[in-house]
Amino acid sequence: MAPILVFSVISGYFLLLLGISYFTSKNADNATFFTANRESPWYLVAFGMVGATLSGVTFISVPGEVGNSGWTYLQFVMGNMVGYAVIALVLIPLFYRLRLVSIYQYLHNRFGKNSYLTGSSFFLISQTIGASFRLFLAALVLQIAFFDAFGIPFYVTVLATITLIWLYTFRGGIKTIVWTDTLQTTFLMLAVIISIYIVVDHLELTIPGVVKVVGESDMSEIFDWGWRSDRNFFKTFLAGIFITIAMNGLDQNVMQKNLTIRKTSDAQKNIFWFAITFFIATILFLSLGVLLYKFALDQGIVIPESTDDLYPMLALNHFGLAAGIVFLLGIVAAAFSSADSALTALTTSFCVDILDLQSRKLENQKKTRLFVHIGFTILMFVVIILFNEINDSSVVNAVFKVAGFTYGPLLGLFAFGLLSKAKVRDKMVPVVCVLSPIICIILDINSTAWFNGYKFGFEILLVNAAITCLGLLALSVRKR
Repeated sequence: MAPILVFSVISGYFLLLLGISYFTSKNADNATFFTANRESPWYLVAFGMVGATLSGVTFISVPGEVGNSGWTYLQFVMGNMVGYAVIALVLIPLFYRLRLVSIYQYLHNRFGKNSYLTGSSFFLISQTIGASFRLFLAALVLQIAFFDAFGIPFYVTVLATITLIWLYTFRGGIKTIVWTDTLQTTFLMLAVIISIYIVVDHLELTIPGVVKVVGESDMSEIFDWGWRSDRNFFKTFLAGIFITIAMNGLDQNVMQKNLTIRKTSDAQKNIFWFAITFFIATILFLSLGVLLYKFALDQGIVIPESTDDLYPMLALNHFGLAAGIVFLLGIVAAAFSSADSALTALTTSFCVDILDLQSRKLENQKKTRLFVHIGFTILMFVVIILFNEINDSSVVNAVFKVAGFTYGPLLGLFAFGLLSKAKVRDKMVPVVCVLSPIICIILDINSTAWFNGYKFGFEILLVNAAITCLGLLALSVRKR
């Protein structure tokens, strides 16, 4: 694809986002930035959340990962569905009843200030890493498609990408994102549907033929029952439940969108409809993965060493011009829909939780929020550059591996708070929450030697949360 065409597509897309930002940020204040004045239509939020949840990780990594682990990822998504039900029926009513801006304010009410700051800090760390991983993928595609042709270094690509995101989010915040996510989800789904159509057309398959090819492929194996495997069904399914609760229900990035909806019942409808749409979208991505490998085999195309490169290589070099443009829009949309909301959520959490911005003078609040927004933009840039230097594994696994260590204490804090009535020694909570992931890292490194070949997978999150709960139990204060 010609670099000038890539530049034109990205420029047009970005101008469209800026136009949405202009109309949604009129008369915007901090309440608009943080909560969209709690006026978002639930169906708009539900559709937009699909793109943000899929992100560049699913868009690129999941189709390629089919060659390594088949459809075992679907075990994880099955668990996700249970997790979303818990979010809708338990967490949504709680957060709406407390009228929270940041969901970590619950920890202040339940345990105290130190627990509150600890929970928020773990979110800030987790979200910065996770969002940076996802944006890294988009920058990599832009580097290959455009910037390499002019000898422009990768750090310039990252800087340009993250600056564009900052420009359309710094005024309207979450209100702008609710609308831009809708646009971005549309482009993302169009990209995968058109890609499937092109492969199916080339292979001269009917719809029943596609079902047969995908169903009979060795890559379509869903269940893994090996107890030592890190893809074992029970481990992956349970991890899917609790990672969803942790990375969605206890994540300011996702819940901030839900909290922009006017009432509890609408927010619950949003979660259920989003979950159904997300499951269908995942089936499409896994099916695309099988079809991509069959297409490459049919064409005699060498499979890239990194599975993350398979879909971009085929879409940009073998699917034709129109498909290449739609793919480019899809990956940019996927990355932007994830990174823009992450940047807003990080800004919200830091302002509300760490700086207690709402207690400051009104005239200083907007300026402080702006500086925090800029600060997190710079931080994400640095993390992406560092990740580019050290990354040596599939990004989809890297993201959830990191999340297992950093979201575990969050899950433990909320679980202990909701399932017990015990008070804890608040000053010692940060110690427990720091020690828990350290213990889990040690267990993960040595599990094969210590536990007869057993390998931890996504379930490391549960171990992490359990250790946190045990630590909080040890800190419990007996009632007089």
